[in-house]
Amino acid sequence: MNHPRHRRPDGVDPVARSRSRRRALQAIYAWQISRADERELIAQFAHEQAHEVADLAYFEDLVRGVLRHVKALDTALVDHLDRGIDEVDAIERAALRIAAYELIHRSDVPYRVVINEAIDSTKRFGSEHGHTYVNGVLDKAAAILRGVEAKR
Repeated sequence: MNHPRHRRPDGVDPVARSRSRRRALQAIYAWQISRADERELIAQFAHEQAHEVADLAYFEDLVRGVLRHVKALDTALVDHLDRGIDEVDAIERAALRIAAYELIHRSDVPYRVVINEAIDSTKRFGSEHGHTYVNGVLDKAAAILRGVEAKR
């Protein structure tokens, strides 16, 4: 159960959200490899997530959002990539897609949180320097997708 002291005044538990993002990264990675059905994917990872402190609703929103908007997310990222989206490492690609979803569809999450979470997840699961690539792409993407916020 989430401990109340971890919650922000708006009721969000940042630790649970971070765990949800990591699980979403794993789910999106798995989907990129297998193209599994959305319900099966969510059920598999939600079951695993039930055993740890996580925000299940946020996890489901991220996974469903990425799967439903993947073409638009890729389009939002393509100008900031140095190669085709399918040539980007699968972990980095999953992190970028989740972050693009949050930048576009989750304006309640500050862009710096989105970028930091993507970097942290990529450091944890990706290649040695993958987080540097993700950081560079998302800095450029955030300037376009969240221009007003990023200029503050």
